[in-house]
Amino acid sequence: MQALILVASLLGFIALTLGTALFVAAEFSLTALERSTVDNDYRTRGDLRSKQVRNAHRTLSFQLSGAQLGITITTLVTGYIAEPVLAQLFAPAFDAAGLPDGVTSAISLILALVIATSLSMILGELIPKNLAIAKPLPTARATAGPMSLFSAMFRWLINALNGTANWVVRRVGVEPAEELRSARSPQELGSLVRNSARHGALDPGTAALVDRSLQFGERTAEDLMSPRVTVESLDVHDTVRDLIIASSRTGYSRFPILDGGDLDNIVGVVHVKQAFTVAMADRASTELGSLARDVPVVPASLDGDSLMEQIRADGFQVAVVVDEYGGTAGIVTTEDLIEEIVGDVTDEHDDEQADVQSDGDGYICNGLLRIDELYDAIGYRAPEGQFDTLGGLLMFELGRIAAEGDVIDLPERVVASDEDDDRSNAESEQRWRARVVRMEGRRIDVVALTPINGSDSEASHG
Repeated sequence: MQALILVASLLGFIALTLGTALFVAAEFSLTALERSTVDNDYRTRGDLRSKQVRNAHRTLSFQLSGAQLGITITTLVTGYIAEPVLAQLFAPAFDAAGLPDGVTSAISLILALVIATSLSMILGELIPKNLAIAKPLPTARATAGPMSLFSAMFRWLINALNGTANWVVRRVGVEPAEELRSARSPQELGSLVRNSARHGALDPGTAALVDRSLQFGERTAEDLMSPRVTVESLDVHDTVRDLIIASSRTGYSRFPILDGGDLDNIVGVVHVKQAFTVAMADRASTELGSLARDVPVVPASLDGDSLMEQIRADGFQVAVVVDEYGGTAGIVTTEDLIEEIVGDVTDEHDDEQADVQSDGDGYICNGLLRIDELYDAIGYRAPEGQFDTLGGLLMFELGRIAAEGDVIDLPERVVASDEDDDRSNAESEQRWRARVVRMEGRRIDVVALTPINGSDSEASHG
């Protein structure tokens, strides 16, 4: 009879452990599921289990409380049954060893507690947890039926416990949520896209396009514009013939028209196609001031989405960007906006080189390359400072106007351990040495970057 009780107790221990596993699997699978995945499964299959999963996911707070209640009940009963039963199994072996009864009882109970707890943790919690995280939808479908039955039977108790917990949460100023937040911020979506690309779920090209699109709204007109030092312009007294020559020389189609040659006095913009509205005989005498058209003037701080709307509404697809003092900071066109999303766009008129080109172990970079673009291209993370471009960083470090041949080690940035970054902060970042290859007036035009090896880390200033 005692042997029968022992076997029944062991079977009960196994059954209760499986019950714990059921509740743990249900809990983790429901929290790991996205609402879109649940809704898509319901639309595709439309069976009872998909409906149960959808209902459970939309009453998540109630379901998690039910799972916690089930885990608590099965764990307590498991301990109550398993520990004395296992102790009885160990006791004869210790008695045969000649140990005193008190010692035998104590050791048996300790071993029973350790084994019962370990088995309950591994079989009842860790294994179902890992399974639910790896395969959340199949796990949720498998547990949906038993969970629905348990929730219906103990609804009154679950509501009481859940209501008490919600009351306490409200007392500390937080409103409880019944289901998980499905909306994601651009930063969260960008992180998901990059993780998906690293694990092969997204094509790298597609991931880069989506990531740039998500970041576009955070860019400002100052980030997106062509700075004033690169702007090609014409004067109000220049002629249509001068417009055609300038377009042929530069490959540009739109030109700001200046009054007195001052870029801060832009009277409008002309397009090369306007030249063909002027008779051939009049092109050498028709001044561009008569053809210039007004275009939007936007502040440098305007965000990318608003800037896109303004440029799309204008037929010339161009806007003048002004700084906080009212001076012209640069020009932004539709092409600038498109390149921010899809990358460099070139046509038969462009003779520009890529902003970042491989050069052996290093790179040849445009001095106007933005700091965030430099990070995307080579992984270098610049410290905070009063600069926006690679050239500005070098000027900041030099403390003077650069000269061709200047060499400087790019400064390191101390990364906080809680900073949101997809790269591992534990890994030391590559150090880089910069050399000014070419100047454009007082502006750094081309920079050569080479990696610094561990044996060549001494800072250098030219």
